[in-house]
Amino acid sequence: MKLSEVKALITGGSVGIGLATARRLTAAGAKIAICGRNEAAVEKAAKEIGAFAVRADVGDESDVRNMVKQVGDEFGGFNTLVNNAGMGKFGPLVDLELAEFQEVMRTNVFGAMLVARESAKHFIERGEGGNIINISSTAGGAGFAGGTAYVASKFALGGMTQCWRAELRKSDIRVMQVNPSEVLTEFAERAGYGQKAANPTKLRGEEIAHAITSVLEMDGRGFTTELTVFATNPQD
Repeated sequence: MKLSEVKALITGGSVGIGLATARRLTAAGAKIAICGRNEAAVEKAAKEIGAFAVRADVGDESDVRNMVKQVGDEFGGFNTLVNNAGMGKFGPLVDLELAEFQEVMRTNVFGAMLVARESAKHFIERGEGGNIINISSTAGGAGFAGGTAYVASKFALGGMTQCWRAELRKSDIRVMQVNPSEVLTEFAERAGYGQKAANPTKLRGEEIAHAITSVLEMDGRGFTTELTVFATNPQD
C-alpha cells in the first residue's frame, strides 16, 4: 500500500521504535495516532511530529476500547495497528517476583491482545482489510539467562501472531511480526540494565521504523509474515 494511505495507531508511540515509526510515516503523508500512559509525553511527541495523541494504558480493557474508538472517529476509520508497546524486567529466576512477571505479561501479552482484538473488530466492521504489525524481539526465538519474563512474553506474542494470521487472512487483514535485536532506546534504562546512549554500531529506532514501513509498502495481495533485524557488526 502507499504510505500516504496509511491511517495507523501506534502503541507506545511517544518514545523509541514507536516514535521513530510515527515520525517516518507522518513524513510520508500518513495519518498517525500514538498512545502511551504518560499523557504529557504523548502530547509532546504528537505535537512534534504532527500526530494525534491518545493517553491510554494498553493493559486496561476500557482504555483500549476508548482508544480505538477515538482513533476511528478522528480518522474516519484506520487501517493499521503497530502493536509496539512493551516493557522488560530482567534477572535470575530465583530472584523473579510474581508481580514483576505479571507486570511484563500485562503489557506485552494482554495489552497486545486487547489492542489487536479491538483493532481487528474495527477492520472487519469496515470491510476494507487492514494491517497488524506486532513488534516482538529476537528474544521471542531464543531464551537467555535472566530473561524469563521478557522472553516468555515475546514467545507468547509470536504464538498469538500466528493464530491471528490464520484467523484474519480471510478478512484481508495482514498480520506481521518484526523482531528487532538490541536497539538503542529508552527501553534499556527502564528495564534496569546499562546501555551506551550513542553507539554507531547498534540499531536505532530508525532502522526498525524502516523495516515496518517496508512491510507496509508491499501491495496488498501479499505480505511479509515475519522480519528479523540485526545490527551489521555490533560492538560494545
